[in-house]
Amino acid sequence: MYTLIGTRASRAFRVLWLLEELGLPYTHIPATPRSDDIRALNPSGKIPALKVDDRVLTDSVAIMTYLTDKHGRFTTPPGSLERARQDAMTLQILDDIEGLLWMAGRHKFVLPKEHRVAEILPSLMWEYEHNLTRISDAFTGPFLMGEAMAIPDIVLTHCLRWAANFGFPAPDETLSAYLTRMQARPALQRAADLP
Repeated sequence: MYTLIGTRASRAFRVLWLLEELGLPYTHIPATPRSDDIRALNPSGKIPALKVDDRVLTDSVAIMTYLTDKHGRFTTPPGSLERARQDAMTLQILDDIEGLLWMAGRHKFVLPKEHRVAEILPSLMWEYEHNLTRISDAFTGPFLMGEAMAIPDIVLTHCLRWAANFGFPAPDETLSAYLTRMQARPALQRAADLP
């Protein structure tokens, strides 16, 4: 059994959703960043963390990669060209989409008020929209990698939900329809209903 540590309103949501998709048993501890629960496992205080037996894994994408490789679903074979494409798409989303959202979050509520720069937000939104268009233009569906759902789909869907909460521009018609389909998945809905 796995134990996932981290609040649903964080990158831990991605792992919760994947665990639900995989139908694996797990325990969820909704610890907040820098809490005693998480610092006992990860000195940086960052969430999520996944306890596997007596080991602890950190970083949502690393955790998802471990789970998909171990259980052989929602991924492509390690060492294959398909895996290289999947990893490239995941990294593109992390760099071009999530990085901008995280920067916006830092300047909205994470950084001390005296270090926040509100004037950066329009620039981040412009770049986000530009980068999202590149992803949409390459989209052939029904999933980012084609016919099968994989890690990049979880990461992009999470980012699109995050962007909506931050007031970022809505995705175009292609990615809006994709987001609607992804949010209708029963596993995502179960993960969203957890404490």
